Amino acid sequence: MPLNVAIIGSGLCGLATAISLRRQGHYVTLYERYDFSGEVGSNISCASNGTRFLEQWGVDIQRARPVILKDMVRHDWSTGEITSKYPFGDYKGKFGTHYYSFHRVDIHSELKRTATTQEGQGPPAKLLLNHKAIDIDAETGWVKFENGLEITANLVIAADGIRSTLRAAIGVETHATPSTSCCYRCIVPIDTLKQLGLTEFVTREAIEYWGGMGIEKIVMSPAAGGNMICCYCFYPSSYNDLCEDGWNFSATPEQLVETFKTIDPTVKKLFGQAEDIKMWRLYDHKPYSYWVKGKVALAGDSAHPMMPDQSQGAVSAFEDAAALGLLLSEMNLLSLSVEEALKRYEALRKPRATMLQAASLRARLDLTERIGWSSANNKPGKLTIEDVAGYKMEKDIATRWPDLTVNVIGRA
Repeated sequence: MPLNVAIIGSGLCGLATAISLRRQGHYVTLYERYDFSGEVGSNISCASNGTRFLEQWGVDIQRARPVILKDMVRHDWSTGEITSKYPFGDYKGKFGTHYYSFHRVDIHSELKRTATTQEGQGPPAKLLLNHKAIDIDAETGWVKFENGLEITANLVIAADGIRSTLRAAIGVETHATPSTSCCYRCIVPIDTLKQLGLTEFVTREAIEYWGGMGIEKIVMSPAAGGNMICCYCFYPSSYNDLCEDGWNFSATPEQLVETFKTIDPTVKKLFGQAEDIKMWRLYDHKPYSYWVKGKVALAGDSAHPMMPDQSQGAVSAFEDAAALGLLLSEMNLLSLSVEEALKRYEALRKPRATMLQAASLRARLDLTERIGWSSANNKPGKLTIEDVAGYKMEKDIATRWPDLTVNVIGRA
């Protein structure tokens, strides 16, 4: 103690892990492959099982301009009529935090500030750009970068995303098949909503759905403090020839409208004014056989890529970050080696992440599998909002390993 930690990747997972380990007193360096450490994309819905760790670490939630989500709403596909509603009720009273919607750019910026600023407990993390990892020795913690730099760390976290290079470098085989689904993501700014007379999509403060029983589904939520709505628009992959495994291919409003010819006319009106429209080719990634080798651990999308239909991708990454901080605390490292702590990290996180992967895949074609809506269907084995938002990681660790300490360390 303290450990010298190398985190490969500075997305949401990498930054959250940097904060979690920084709070435990470790020296963290983030290595980002690109020359820009920002973020792009639509919104993320952040349930309590992730948000409460952000709060405990001292992340300034309000600086990230959240919208507090209060309901889930279903619309008729062709008319837009509201057909059902699932109120979250006293969500904070039940689960400990609000259910937030963030614009990805905002929460990424705040995580980066929290990880690297002088404020708060633990040494500030360093962020190095243009450092693409190309080789690793898991037993020694040695990493080589494309620019020629070689480093050795006590711990290496591979948070380098769905197309992780380090995952393959430690011998993990990837089994991914093209989904029958693709997705557009886009935003509509508040000024446009005002011009269209459609500000209710912000003021309702809800996750709103059209479709969902089958491939086609529209999911809409406000973000950025109510300054925009963000949309995820799922459609059959046969509609176009998008084949590459990516999520950042530009599209036009005309393409978006043409894809959803029978949708509610109000939604078509929104789509005609949408901005930052990107196409996203979805793949079904099977669970990996292992996440850990020697001093190296996978985290976030490099460990458990999942469909977006449970809104748990980013939240699961925050859980990974929290688990690493809890297990690699100063007290635990008095009795555990780094390698032993990482084995416990995999034993703790892999079953839960695998469960969420499977539930997200089921929800891709069946909205009643989505937590919240799943409460209306009592089919045995169906994932519930209590299973997800009510998860207590500290209790899980204490139950599995009574010899370990499980105190979250936050802002001083």
